[in-house]
Amino acid sequence: MRVGLYPGTFDPVTLGHLDIVRRAASLVDRLVIGVAINRDKGPMFTLEERVAMVEAECVPLGRDVGCEIIVHPFENLLITCAHDVGANVIIRGLRAVADFEYEYQMVGMNRILDDSIETVFLMAEAEHQAIASKLVKEIARLGGDVSKFVTPAVNDALIARLRG
Repeated sequence: MRVGLYPGTFDPVTLGHLDIVRRAASLVDRLVIGVAINRDKGPMFTLEERVAMVEAECVPLGRDVGCEIIVHPFENLLITCAHDVGANVIIRGLRAVADFEYEYQMVGMNRILDDSIETVFLMAEAEHQAIASKLVKEIARLGGDVSKFVTPAVNDALIARLRG
């Protein structure tokens, strides 16, 4: 069984993330979406809220291609998480050259930790390459319309969070 792990903070999950999930789900039998706790990033949404958003938006995408999608929160090394969920491939999305430079270092370190786990890069589709959760949150905080970057449910969650 091919098990992929797609890790991220997903604060919030964007259309770019969903594009990678949809495409990754066609490559593996089970896709585990690892939602990183990552307190250092100071997420806007709690871990529970991010897990719920990712489940609501991503699990149905797997059904379309016959892939089981599981959402798994984690706060340890990515390789440890991969072992925990039985992943033999790590899925990473790339938007730009700057992403590649960071990811290249991560792959090197992960290969030293466990060279049996491969990393696969998926380029974001052109219409999603500019989307970054950090920018989506900044636009929303400043009163901008982020509905072109997230699903309606995530847009509603952002608006509610900023009002509350």
